[in-house]
Amino acid sequence: MRTAAGFLMLLVLGASAEIRYFHSERPVENLPSHAGQACLALDEAIFTQAAPTLADLRLYRDGRETPYVTRLAAPSLAWQGEIDPLNKGLRAGQTVFDAELPDGPYSDLELDITGRNFIATVEVSGSQTEFSASPTRLGSYTIFDLTRQRLGRSTILHLPESDFRYLHFKISGPLRPEPFNGLSVVRLPESQPRYIGLAETAKITERNHDTIVEFIVPPNVPVDRVVFRAGSEPSLFSRDALLRVEPAEAPTADSTSYPQGATASGNLLRIHWLENGHRIDEEHLTIDAPRADFDRPAKWTLTIDNGDDPPLSIESVRLEMLERDLCFEAAGSGHYTLYYGDRSLAAPRYDYRTLFALQADAARVAMGRETANALYQPRPDERALTERHPALLWVALVLVVVLLGGIAFRSLQKSSLPPPA
Repeated sequence: MRTAAGFLMLLVLGASAEIRYFHSERPVENLPSHAGQACLALDEAIFTQAAPTLADLRLYRDGRETPYVTRLAAPSLAWQGEIDPLNKGLRAGQTVFDAELPDGPYSDLELDITGRNFIATVEVSGSQTEFSASPTRLGSYTIFDLTRQRLGRSTILHLPESDFRYLHFKISGPLRPEPFNGLSVVRLPESQPRYIGLAETAKITERNHDTIVEFIVPPNVPVDRVVFRAGSEPSLFSRDALLRVEPAEAPTADSTSYPQGATASGNLLRIHWLENGHRIDEEHLTIDAPRADFDRPAKWTLTIDNGDDPPLSIESVRLEMLERDLCFEAAGSGHYTLYYGDRSLAAPRYDYRTLFALQADAARVAMGRETANALYQPRPDERALTERHPALLWVALVLVVVLLGGIAFRSLQKSSLPPPA
């Protein structure tokens, strides 16, 4: 019994990072000559070669491990909650209202309107006081709901960067004051999101009433959006699209796990239209990708439902990922190298991640060309003996059963013997 218990008690030792066990390396280039925060963009290639979620990615300076943090190079858009309208009413036959905006710069506004099937023009002006005699004109914008024509809806106003305390709205069109419930505002980000192109194709397939586009994406590569480039015609369209992601290869008989597919839907919209003096120019030619992290090649299939309309003239379709940055504290001297390709490692845990705050003057550095690690050697198999040789466990259990059976049989024989005379 002790022998079998000993087999069962063997545990796998946690692997530690060592340069000699990494398959690949990439030098860090364009390092600043002074100490300070530095960031580099991670490209598609590093995701295909490293472990899932970059768990085995390590940064070394002259052979010593250096803490780092990875982050999405995208600003977070903070929408202010619903802002109630002020002084709502009619003036000279037009709907008017005001709104008190939060402190700080803002850009887009979205009006909360319950009406349907309308086209209207919104004139917006701003001031620092609620009842200013000479507000600053910010622009004239068209809002619409074309549900009847199946062309969607837009009540977003793309304002220039503004920080007025009060905004004043005047609506020309069929909308009365009652449908206006308020508005929400998006804070202007300090920077625009940066995207990296992953794949692009002009190979489009038409099947019945559908347009089909397919991609094969390497393992572990994140995809964040799909971008379409359509021809100039037609000038009006609204097409529903379905994006499905699934493993590119069928499961084998010995597959222990098989990832489930993921789907996302969207609408491709273009409206360039003049209706009763209202000019509408609206385009939405991107679809947000579903979260799909596969450790094997994935097949991305996009299906556009054309209904009974002619297929769209799509010039190309492109997959993009948000740029991921790796940031660290550069010492101002020494050589930095990224290592990866050791699937035994778990993701590192650094205090630097908890304390990290991106600095405005962080230096932009770059990764050099990937090469094989000249010091590479296979990592010793550190699994428990029972994992490396699972048959041994069964042998031990059989031996234990035989041993216990033998002991029980001998005990039974002794108990059946006649007592001595």
